[in-house]
Amino acid sequence: MLNGLVHAHSGLRWVVLLLLISATFKALMKWRSNAPYTEGDRKLNLFTMIFMHVQLLLGLTLFFMSERVDFSQMGKAAFRFFTVEHSVMMLLAIALVTIGYSKSKKAKEDAQKFRSVFIYYLLALILILVAIPWPFRGFGTQWF
Repeated sequence: MLNGLVHAHSGLRWVVLLLLISATFKALMKWRSNAPYTEGDRKLNLFTMIFMHVQLLLGLTLFFMSERVDFSQMGKAAFRFFTVEHSVMMLLAIALVTIGYSKSKKAKEDAQKFRSVFIYYLLALILILVAIPWPFRGFGTQWF
């Protein structure tokens, strides 16, 4: 079961990244061109947030089940990364996406909606790219 959760969490990262990059890029383009905020824009932003929260649930499950999370092993880089760095940065990224989506819902003007999504989603994307345990970082992870 643990192996399946790890693969689901790792595989879903690609969906989350694709949605987040798409939503961020689209928000920038439409913000700069003063395009109207459509139902499709709202849905893309919503699905990005939903998939981020699904990823959070998988991550929280792994946090409590995985042997890679161990507070007594904080002197070792891999344990510190999964126990603190990955977890905290991903929680912050999910909070940023949620705040960005909420602010876009409350904004009156279309440009404000796109601006909120772009800024918050871009910050979340940067955090996620830093916090992903890429295979080249040496934490014993794979691409999928």
